[in-house]
Amino acid sequence: MSRSMKKGPYVDGNVMEKVEKQKKSGDREPIKTWARRCTIVPEFVGHTFSIHTGKTFAKLFVTEDMVGHKLGEFAATRTFRGHSGTKAKDIKTTMVGGAPAAGGAPAAAPAAGGGEKKG
Repeated sequence: MSRSMKKGPYVDGNVMEKVEKQKKSGDREPIKTWARRCTIVPEFVGHTFSIHTGKTFAKLFVTEDMVGHKLGEFAATRTFRGHSGTKAKDIKTTMVGGAPAAGGAPAAAPAAGGGEKKG
């Protein structure tokens, strides 16, 4: 459920203070934050944030397209390492001579005694 329009966007006070302080000083150091639920407002555009992922900090440079989204949307908390290896093994068994076999099954050997006769 989205936040009430009457309340406005949630912006963490500490993050906003750090952004204002950085604007006055002209510093370009990333702003370190744990506030993943903080909404990106136009004042954040052009600043770099280090957003906590639960283990490390992910760097994020804020652009105009990101306004209205949350900081946490741009810092993934899970690392995808691929699906189980059983599918990859199945693909190797259905390959014949570098090309996939018809119907996904291994190719059958020619029938004994059949074929061309010499003579």
